[in-house]
Amino acid sequence: MELKQIIQNRRSVFPDQYNSKPISKQVIMELLEAANWAPTHKRTEPWRFKVLEGETKINLGVFLAEKFKETADKFSEFKYNKIKRNSKNAGAIIAICMERDPEESIPEWEEVAATAMAVQNMWLTATDLGLGAYWSSPGLIASIGEFFTLKPNEKCLGFLFLGYYDGPNPERTPNPIEDKVEWL
Repeated sequence: MELKQIIQNRRSVFPDQYNSKPISKQVIMELLEAANWAPTHKRTEPWRFKVLEGETKINLGVFLAEKFKETADKFSEFKYNKIKRNSKNAGAIIAICMERDPEESIPEWEEVAATAMAVQNMWLTATDLGLGAYWSSPGLIASIGEFFTLKPNEKCLGFLFLGYYDGPNPERTPNPIEDKVEWL
């Protein structure tokens, strides 16, 4: 696929759409390698990833569902089950973390932006490989330090759910670029 086609075909493919085809470690490493080439100011390379597979990803779903049950103002059995199901349906989950430059030599938003660009590289690579991806950033990530260890200057920005899926990409037509540009 040409780069322009990959960009135009990138979609959020949700865990309910995934089939049970396993994702090889080689494919996950290809995604992570693509992430590692993201641009980064002062070469801080703030992206950090935790790959969850098998029982660990299922345990993540149980943890998040229970945390939702504990903290929700309005509990929903449907949402509780969906949180668990999403982790179970995913072929793998990559926790998207950012480790802040200890010198704080650049603004934090630049570290977050660099991490987001690393995720976009993974997402585009996943699209090229026929793999579905979905970046979820639930409020529950504030408690993720109870599930796995984060360094003092590290924070979790969400989860990239991954899975193979059947069928075509969901349709998407962005609003015209002309509505978003001002020529000066």
